[in-house]
Amino acid sequence: MSENAMFKTALSKAMAQCSRQEFCCDDIRNKLLLWGVGNNDAEIIISTLIKENFINETRYATAFVKDKFKYNKWGKTKIAAHLRAKNIPSDLIRLALNSIDNELYIKTVKELISGHRRSVKVKNQYDLKGKLLRYGLSKGFESHLLYDILHDYED
Repeated sequence: MSENAMFKTALSKAMAQCSRQEFCCDDIRNKLLLWGVGNNDAEIIISTLIKENFINETRYATAFVKDKFKYNKWGKTKIAAHLRAKNIPSDLIRLALNSIDNELYIKTVKELISGHRRSVKVKNQYDLKGKLLRYGLSKGFESHLLYDILHDYED
């Protein structure tokens, strides 16, 4: 296959994938390199996709935050870490995280903690709080928020 034909094929394949699902620049760059497209051609394809609005990192970050919070019940810390790993700019991450309703966020944390509480076997209150705190941190919720919620578990 000629270099020009490979470029056109990769561009149309990337456009088709971006029209079905949200991708960030980093995801597409990895796919293009996996398909055997060179770095220079990959950057040209990515800039074309951005110009044609197939890739929009603001839209991607907002959708990522919404999905990971709603379906995976991830906290802001874990979501932000995953977005940083995909080389999304910090200001876009902050903007996307601010789209989460604060009351719903706190309600979700409380539901997760109380749901996990029912399955935890402990001998004392200290162990209970430690396990619930570690669980909340593993889900990506902020420690200060977890401390406030766990303060209610004191009997």
